Amino acid sequence: MIDTKKIGRPKMFDRDQVLASALTIFWKKGYHGTSMADLTSAMGISGPSLYAEFGDKLGLYQSAIDSYVENDACAPLVAFEQEPDIRRAVRAFMNAAIDYATEQESGVRGCFLASCVVANAGDVEGIEDRLKQAVEATDLRLSERFTSEIDKGVLPKDFPALTRARLMFDLRQGHVFRARSGCDPETLKEDLDFRVDIVLS
Repeated sequence: MIDTKKIGRPKMFDRDQVLASALTIFWKKGYHGTSMADLTSAMGISGPSLYAEFGDKLGLYQSAIDSYVENDACAPLVAFEQEPDIRRAVRAFMNAAIDYATEQESGVRGCFLASCVVANAGDVEGIEDRLKQAVEATDLRLSERFTSEIDKGVLPKDFPALTRARLMFDLRQGHVFRARSGCDPETLKEDLDFRVDIVLS
């Protein structure tokens, strides 16, 4: 005989979808400004379901950050890695960063990490470490592409891969900051060739 007490009720929601909804609310209102009622309403799930899946508000916030780093934040990185020509790849990275920062369907602008998460780095448990890990992982992923170009002889052997990776990330965050201030994408893209030159010089 089957012991029905040991059979949990199946989840009635898509985890990725509810995380995306939670992320948007956190992004718009900030961690401290977001209530549990805001979250359950946006996510379309009950309080008990939220607690069962994520533990609490902090657990949900941490999961939203992880989801963003693994999915949304990777669009510029994917563009950078998929373009065979390194110069076009750097430009594609910046183009994707600008497009993502200015054309969000949800209405939020910029980068979730830079616009929201960084504000909680010092006062919300576990956030500073997550933010640092996200930045370091991005630096490493960018530098690996430069290293592969060095190995192929496309870039000179003394090309500072990690230093230029960090520069690319910082330039991206500059675009994000300007986008959040309301700067239009056409203006942001006016000097891309110059910025590409800086990265690859």
